[in-house]
Amino acid sequence: MGYDTAVLDHIFWQALTGPHACYASGSGGARRYVDGFSPIIAFADPARPDFDGLRDVCKAGEHFYCDSWQGPAPEGWQIELESSMFRMVWAGACPDTDTAPQAIPLTAEHAPQALALAQLCKPGPFGLRTIELGEYWGIFEDGQLIAMAGERLRAAGLCEISGVCTHPTAQGRGLAPALIRKLLRRQILRGDTPFLHVMHDNPVHQRYLRMGFRDYRQTVVRVLARTADL
Repeated sequence: MGYDTAVLDHIFWQALTGPHACYASGSGGARRYVDGFSPIIAFADPARPDFDGLRDVCKAGEHFYCDSWQGPAPEGWQIELESSMFRMVWAGACPDTDTAPQAIPLTAEHAPQALALAQLCKPGPFGLRTIELGEYWGIFEDGQLIAMAGERLRAAGLCEISGVCTHPTAQGRGLAPALIRKLLRRQILRGDTPFLHVMHDNPVHQRYLRMGFRDYRQTVVRVLARTADL
């Protein structure tokens, strides 16, 4: 496995202008996932964010997550939340076996259940079409989706594990770690380096360290709202 640290440093921009360009809109030095996918925006240069590139593709009332940018909000935008998250890279061995053989691939027919589970568990920005961004796997009981995990950002040699959720009634059974290891194995075997994001105050950060991830960097994350169409 190998990857360019310059790509990982700007992974949101690299994904939105690379493998996920077909799911993106915007111009100049700004991109967003189109409506229905994860509500994320990225800038080519977070130190000089090109909000003009979003003028025609973001409407009043929309909310977005943004990584690394720390400046003041321009006219027509409002910062609703500021925190930080860890970007973590897998540093362990490839799992020997499929640890979640009971999981099935999630498809469009499962999207409403996946969105409902994400809204309940709040793993991060998630939309009805997010499961189209990569492989998503789910575990069902009696027809109900009780756990899932999948892939979101991707760029050369890198693939993100994201959307990790377990229904409150199914917690404590090791379903989320099993799904993560399933994805780890699949990604490593195809030559990708797995990585993920976790909020700085989320206790699961320590679990990821024990699993074999390492902290790559801590970065600012903001939730922005478009307050007016300019």
